[in-house]
Amino acid sequence: MVVEPLHRYLLRRTNPDLVDDVLSDTMLVLWRRIDDVPGLGAGASPTPDPDDVLPWCYGVARGCLANARRADGRRLRLVERLIRTQQHPPPTAADHSDLHAALDALGELDREVVRLWAWEGLAPRQIAEATGLTSNAVNMRLHRVKKKLATQLQPMRKNADRPGHKPDEGRSSQ
Repeated sequence: MVVEPLHRYLLRRTNPDLVDDVLSDTMLVLWRRIDDVPGLGAGASPTPDPDDVLPWCYGVARGCLANARRADGRRLRLVERLIRTQQHPPPTAADHSDLHAALDALGELDREVVRLWAWEGLAPRQIAEATGLTSNAVNMRLHRVKKKLATQLQPMRKNADRPGHKPDEGRSSQ
């Protein structure tokens, strides 16, 4: 009885793609507040007069449409903000392509173990739980993979010498 007039009402006021969503929200509100609808509440006649019911239903539809428009506006502002941040990368963005290439050279399970350890900060027992390995297997994989990554990344370091030591530094002969 009220669905068709509300559908037409919404079609004249918004994008056709949005009409069904707003109409369903409107019907949900009407159902939840059925006792508040004039002519449908307790003690109302079995066949309500549309002139009593429709104006109140239009008010609910208007409120639901306003909510949908506000939500659309928030979504659009968020998308615009995300686009702006993508267009202007941070000026000090570091190039980690060598690290990503070294990680890509690892097997899938080794790569996952390293990422869980380094990026997610998980302990070996937590990694074991997440991957189905034993804690001992995780420890061995981490040790092996860290050595492999260090070997691969060593030539790419600016100062390949051991930190804190100079090659000619040693014990004094005195």
